[in-house]
Amino acid sequence: MSEFIYLTFDGLSRGLVYAAFALALVLIWRAARIVNFAQGAMAVSAVYVAYSVTNATGSYWLGFAAALLAGLALGVTVERVVMRFVDHSSPLNGVVVALGLVLILQGVLGIVYGNEFLPFSTPFSRDAFEVGGVAMLSRYDLFVIAAVGSVVIALTLLFTRTAIGLRMRAAAFAPDVSRLLGVSVGGMLTLGWALAAAVGSLAGILVVPTELGVHPTAMDVVFVSAFAAAVVGGLDSPIGAVVGGLIVGVLLSYVSGYIDVTVAPMAVLALLVVVLLGRPGGLFSSSKARVA
Repeated sequence: MSEFIYLTFDGLSRGLVYAAFALALVLIWRAARIVNFAQGAMAVSAVYVAYSVTNATGSYWLGFAAALLAGLALGVTVERVVMRFVDHSSPLNGVVVALGLVLILQGVLGIVYGNEFLPFSTPFSRDAFEVGGVAMLSRYDLFVIAAVGSVVIALTLLFTRTAIGLRMRAAAFAPDVSRLLGVSVGGMLTLGWALAAAVGSLAGILVVPTELGVHPTAMDVVFVSAFAAAVVGGLDSPIGAVVGGLIVGVLLSYVSGYIDVTVAPMAVLALLVVVLLGRPGGLFSSSKARVA
């Protein structure tokens, strides 16, 4: 029972990171109908910024803030300089450009920083608290929960309680009508990319220190899990992204703990197949899909 409780809490903590990353994918999908396969490379680029600032200043928090700002800037740049000029007549065009962007970003990072794993410490201890002899959550896990929870609440309030959130939703769901009403659809699209990149950067800086360290490909496996989470929950559903992330996180924790860590990726793929067979649009998809 103690192992089950530990694996559950560990899976929920990791699942929140997947949820944040899946939320970034959902934000861009809702705004541009593109699955941003470059999200992982963009996130790890921001983590490298955090690594550089932290080493230069000795402050994790300055590095943390720098990563989020770098994510915002990178999201704006990618949308304005690259994705805005992609021919969207075929969904494959955006995928090919995103994959090309992955190769460029990872290549540049490898040239600048090298291809060795660079250590990046966490601001809080990763030793789990024990309650009645049962390992629960660590201080760092609580930090992850607070950070991701704050982002989810902030985005919920943005999209449901603010005028700019209403404009972003209108620009995504009815761009032609929004233009007639004076909404800057291009500006809202850029803002969507910026927010998604910042959320992805947050997920990156939360998960990379818990792995082998900073590396140009450090987010590749995380991207696969987060993409699976987004599809399981539904690419059109922010709530689905959160729930999907938690499901994938707990599943990976159970399979790694009770069976073997090498089996965990196959378990995620099996979950993906089951959900797509039963509900192709995802668990939280609407009955009728929106047409771009």
